[in-house]
Amino acid sequence: MNSQPDNLQPVAAPVALVGSGEFLPGMAAVDRWLIEGRTQRVAVLATAAGEEGSKSVNRWLSLGRKHYESLGIEPVEVAVIDRETANDADLAGLIADVGLVYLSGGNPGYLANTLRGTLVWNAIVAAWQNGAALAGCSAGAMALSATAPTVRSGSMTPHAGLALVPHLSVMPHFDQMGRWDSGFVERAKSMLKPGLTLVGIDEHTALVGGNDHWTVMGSGTVSVFGPNGPTRYLPGDSVALLSN
Repeated sequence: MNSQPDNLQPVAAPVALVGSGEFLPGMAAVDRWLIEGRTQRVAVLATAAGEEGSKSVNRWLSLGRKHYESLGIEPVEVAVIDRETANDADLAGLIADVGLVYLSGGNPGYLANTLRGTLVWNAIVAAWQNGAALAGCSAGAMALSATAPTVRSGSMTPHAGLALVPHLSVMPHFDQMGRWDSGFVERAKSMLKPGLTLVGIDEHTALVGGNDHWTVMGSGTVSVFGPNGPTRYLPGDSVALLSN
């Protein structure tokens, strides 16, 4: 995608739920749109990879740094890997005065359980409430919604998400899920609580916006599951996701 959709509405503090592709050139247009008109600093958190150890976290932080530097945006690496570091006041302080906070992929349940109720999560919410954009990719997108399961070896252990987008439950990598795990969608549907809407977001695709008004950006589609099955939305389409 080379430009934003013509009908993309401005949002005071937008959220991006990204199916995959963090820190890759194909998602650069989404990143530019999210931070447009905001402080050109992005806080990058690879916390979802924290249980893989510092080496994995540092690799993701390095990818984020190189990506944003290539866009002329200052990266701020926030090396939160566990509950202890998530309650580090110095790390929480790094999130002040950024225009975008980005949560990359890994284990969604671990990410939500690590950040919940911590100084760093409070700083993220405060930055977003003050107008910064907030993006989550793959596990990051799931953790921002109502449900953030641990997905490992074909099993799915339910956990509550951070519920910044409280009326949604997100399936990232949606165009690849059937190839990886034919039962994933049905298990996700079985875990869906009343009042939640299940959305599938393809790889290299983002659902961006906030409140009830969202737009598809990227190269794939977004599938919204209703009573009669999924409805697919193409890049540039507006998506009404009513909060409950």
